[in-house]
Amino acid sequence: MALAPVTLAVVLAVLGVHALLLGRMPGRWLSRLVRQPRQWGAGALLMLMSGSVDSRPLLVVGVGLVALGLVMKAAH
Repeated sequence: MALAPVTLAVVLAVLGVHALLLGRMPGRWLSRLVRQPRQWGAGALLMLMSGSVDSRPLLVVGVGLVALGLVMKAAH
């Protein structure tokens, strides 16, 4: 049972770094779902960091960035 949170954290970290560095999401489903990959990736990494430093404000900012990455349209 303790393996599931660790696995989820590793997957979130890999997706966050991938999105932040490359500016795109892997896979068709995630590519369609996330409109601002870099913003989503930064939020995902902040959410992970908030757990290690036990900071609620960092968690709130991370959740906000993930939400904005999902709903904000790209400005081209």
